[in-house]
Amino acid sequence: MDYRQRITEEAANMFRTYGIRAVTMDMLASQLGISKRTIYEIFRDRDELLSGVLKYMEEKQQELIKRVFGESENVVEAIFTLLDLMSAHIRKMSPAFKLDMEKYHNDILKVLRENGRMPYYFDNAEMLKRGISEGIFRDDIDIEVTNNCIYEVMKMSVDKDKIGTGKLEKEVLIRNFYLIYLRGICTSKGLGLIEFYEKKQKINNQTDFIKEKFF
Repeated sequence: MDYRQRITEEAANMFRTYGIRAVTMDMLASQLGISKRTIYEIFRDRDELLSGVLKYMEEKQQELIKRVFGESENVVEAIFTLLDLMSAHIRKMSPAFKLDMEKYHNDILKVLRENGRMPYYFDNAEMLKRGISEGIFRDDIDIEVTNNCIYEVMKMSVDKDKIGTGKLEKEVLIRNFYLIYLRGICTSKGLGLIEFYEKKQKINNQTDFIKEKFF
């Protein structure tokens, strides 16, 4: 593993855990066991390092999405798996990371949003095509229009202030908005699968709660 990859991976881990502003180059160098000079030889400043970290996160996310869809029996199972992984990722991420991005690096965040590279966005066009071929989504939908609509639904669900959702968690909003829209384009087979995986998830959540409380 070269220095660029080591630095990027460790910076991603520290940013997610502590926030961007809290992580200094000295802290990062100490954690890696290298000199601060080595970091600056590869990354000009914190902004360039952050851009590298966000690119790394995006690449890892795309690898994960591809693997999940490849290993899932059907498109609905893949969607539920990715929504669960997204929820776990959001819960593990320090609120300071999002706050720092919005307050101090909003220009980078704006570019990500404009380019459709916001976190947790699936490749909806390919997902829709697969769903149609599996008989899960209706074959009369316009893939391009539907893809754009889902993208806008996801953007809206990320911005809680625009939809007056109070204290609801982000992952709850994204999950509900996404699944509500998908139900509208599902066949009876698709609706049955969504109901099946929702019940399965509810049972798993109840089991996890019992384990946490009594064991």
